[in-house]
Amino acid sequence: MALMPVDEALERILDGAVPSDKPELLQLAESFDRVLARDLVALRTHPPFAASAMDGYAVRASEAVAGAELALQGEAAAGHGFDGVLAQGSAIRIFTGAPVPEGADTIIIQENTERLNDTSVRINLAAEPGRHIRHAGVDFEKGRTGLEAGRLLDAGAVTFAAAMNHATLPVYKKPKVAVLATGDELRLPGQELGPGQIIASNTFGVAALARGAGAEIIDLGIAEDRMASLDAALDTAITEGADVLVTIGGASVGDHDLVQKALKARGMDLDFWKIAMRPGKPLMAGRLGALRVHGLPGNPASSLVCAHLFLEPLIARLAGRPDPKRVRKAVLGAELPANDVRQDYLRGELTEDASGTLTATPMPKQDSSLMKVFADARCLIIRPPFAAAARPGDPCEVLILRD
Repeated sequence: MALMPVDEALERILDGAVPSDKPELLQLAESFDRVLARDLVALRTHPPFAASAMDGYAVRASEAVAGAELALQGEAAAGHGFDGVLAQGSAIRIFTGAPVPEGADTIIIQENTERLNDTSVRINLAAEPGRHIRHAGVDFEKGRTGLEAGRLLDAGAVTFAAAMNHATLPVYKKPKVAVLATGDELRLPGQELGPGQIIASNTFGVAALARGAGAEIIDLGIAEDRMASLDAALDTAITEGADVLVTIGGASVGDHDLVQKALKARGMDLDFWKIAMRPGKPLMAGRLGALRVHGLPGNPASSLVCAHLFLEPLIARLAGRPDPKRVRKAVLGAELPANDVRQDYLRGELTEDASGTLTATPMPKQDSSLMKVFADARCLIIRPPFAAAARPGDPCEVLILRD
């Protein structure tokens, strides 16, 4: 099978990826960082009445001229409005959020007045009609769409939804992503290692990235290099309703690489499994019925680069979230040789000068097995196929890994 260009591979992976058409209803307090699945219509008008925007006095502007003395008729506070009509030549003490009494057409702030005694107030600066009044419905009106489907529910959106009087919100379901490590050599963190064994670290990084993109994780643990062990893991993924199965390692065609064989035996339609990229060439993609299958390479950098490039945008689509926009313009901080047929993703350092220009410098070591290098990297420097040799200061593109 020929090497597939990165852009074509991503297009095929994202083909048909849409959120579930059956949203779930969440309590408002649980909805943060989820995606609204339906337009949200206001169940009330806000403010429901003309309200004071300041502490002061509710008056008639025509009477509240400089030097005028007005009789204090009563008081209006938030939740405790004045029950009556403003009388001629009078003022009503009012506080922020209180309903504006009938008969008043402006609020004069207390700084522009002088309280003479318990029964009267002097106006020191003439009032202007309509000042410091929040009119009914100035924020939103009942029956109007307040938030549209597809909105990521950040703090502002959750506050708005609550103000519209919604106790529950319809949100897109989190796609279920089953993550499976494969290999007899793998052990979990904290376990004793025998000869030739290593820690299954990739699973945790891939799962963290998937969770951050909006997924619910199904941890399938580690499958041994036996068909029975792989079949049992596949059964669990299907039984638990996984939308995406991510396998790590074992997707090639060596004698001990059984993942492809096990999946094909279950009826997987293999789309591709070799991409023109470095690191991460042996990435597998296919479908097992409705289940999307992605086999990531076993080397940590390869696995994480592929997860950033392909898994993160797929999960975002399935979760109804905006596509991750991680690619930025930068300039190189070091010389780079001409590139070959594969698109390179070099782990790099990233600095920003006072003008906002990003400078990307490749790390000295680029071996795909090196985890500290990836953890220290702030970006992936993207080198297209057949890119010419480059010098410091030449333009480039980078994929941001962390701020």
